[in-house]
Amino acid sequence: MSKYLYPVDTDQFQHIRERGMVYVDKTDMVYDLVNRYTYVFLSRPRRFGKSLLCNTFKAYFKGQRELFEGLKIMDMEKEWKRYPVLHFDMSEMRNCTTVEGMCEVLGIMLERYEKQYGLTNSVSEYGTRFDQLIRHIYETQGEKVVVIIDEYDTPMMRNLYNKEILEGVRNLLRGFYQTVKLDGAYIKFVFITGITKFSQLSIFSELNNLYPITMEDAYSGICGITQEELNTFLRPCVEEYAEELNISVDEAYSLLKKNYDGYHFSPCSKDVYAPFSLLRALHGKNTDFYWFGSATPTALIEHLCHYPDFNPLECDGVELSLEEFNAPCENARSPIPLLYQSGYLTIGAYDKTFDTYWLCFPNNEVRHGMVYSMTNYLMDISDTDRNAAILAMARSLVNGDLPSALAKLRSYIATIPYDIISKKEWMAKRDSEAFYKMLMYIIFSLLNSKVDTEVKSILGRADVVVKTQNDIFVLELKVDKSVDDALAQIDEKGYAIPYEADGRRLTKCGVSISSEARNIVHWKSVNEIGEIVDEQMF
Repeated sequence: MSKYLYPVDTDQFQHIRERGMVYVDKTDMVYDLVNRYTYVFLSRPRRFGKSLLCNTFKAYFKGQRELFEGLKIMDMEKEWKRYPVLHFDMSEMRNCTTVEGMCEVLGIMLERYEKQYGLTNSVSEYGTRFDQLIRHIYETQGEKVVVIIDEYDTPMMRNLYNKEILEGVRNLLRGFYQTVKLDGAYIKFVFITGITKFSQLSIFSELNNLYPITMEDAYSGICGITQEELNTFLRPCVEEYAEELNISVDEAYSLLKKNYDGYHFSPCSKDVYAPFSLLRALHGKNTDFYWFGSATPTALIEHLCHYPDFNPLECDGVELSLEEFNAPCENARSPIPLLYQSGYLTIGAYDKTFDTYWLCFPNNEVRHGMVYSMTNYLMDISDTDRNAAILAMARSLVNGDLPSALAKLRSYIATIPYDIISKKEWMAKRDSEAFYKMLMYIIFSLLNSKVDTEVKSILGRADVVVKTQNDIFVLELKVDKSVDDALAQIDEKGYAIPYEADGRRLTKCGVSISSEARNIVHWKSVNEIGEIVDEQMF
């Protein structure tokens, strides 16, 4: 059992601090925001610590000084003044299927504070009720009000493709949120969080002074756990993790980074780990995937079904402008804004010269989860057959037997029912070459859970690189082209050069897939000096 208490089941700041749980200190940024702005907006993926941050603001403004002992803010704040706090968690509406149901929940949230502050409600319109509440508190308490709204977009995202309900939700929340601007004279601070971005006009039409910190470099690490924090404050936790897994500390860092790191939220963002997964891995002393599994893959697939010409697996390495991937979700022309804002994609690199961004899957956890869910949707293959094939390939590769792994791959492909192409609207609109590229991507991405596999995600990298203890295999896949074309590309592009000094046995392999035969028909592998190691034709 760990000697550390991890907050794996709570986002309550007070509970975490009172029980001495692991807490990564972000209070310097809390103080900075409070003293720099009045209206702040932050979007981050789900389970990234937004609610914990909201509860931290709440404790700070309630003057709970004792909870901040030993934290950075103690060297900054001298007054610790207490303010009335109105905290609304819009995820309470997550199960509402009608506008009427959402109105009822919003009414209940308002009623809690009306009772707390002794206000008798006499109106039914929610914006007016909110206005009366804020003014009443200011007049009776003699202090300005702090407003915290968490997960503001939950009601809209649940009804993104139901135009009638979506418009009703907009109207409901627009009137509610505009009160925050109109009552500025009575407000000390406003903090609003969400996952996705909706247009200013559709939700915050009156709240035009809301300052977004979502893509500010200075606040890129305000949620999640940065590499620096893992290297310093959490290092004892990593050391314990390494000892339990019987690996070195360096190996533990590498494993955690590969599985849970990779998030970037601004042009010069800090390197950020998904806290939900990282803390659970440290707590459970394992390498399990948590973040993707805690989502609803069916909801993701439902969103993607509205874009039948879109292949999400092709997003791993796409270059776009900020306007293209950070657009409001309700009028986006592709699901990329949703995938990025929800955390399925992240910023991999930023080209300052052309002001463009390279998007990618952040880590193995997300890549594996995305591929796995797409496999279930697209291919109608049993989990048992797929997992058995992946395990057999991995065992062959670990033993240095690439021909055996490719033979197992060929046998597996032969079992896939190819009539699925006509059964799925998404696949029916794609050509055969796209299908086989996607198929190879899926198989080698799933293989990553067994061996160290990199799948092509940006121009200039081989299609597949597999690393084991003794071998590195660099593979290039071609559909309806020769293996010599594939091997020539490996050499011309220098795909193998980064691994030449590694010390492990290096093998380059060209694989040819025939769309007519619907399978691998030829492969050729060569060693570092170009000698043929193995060649098979079918």
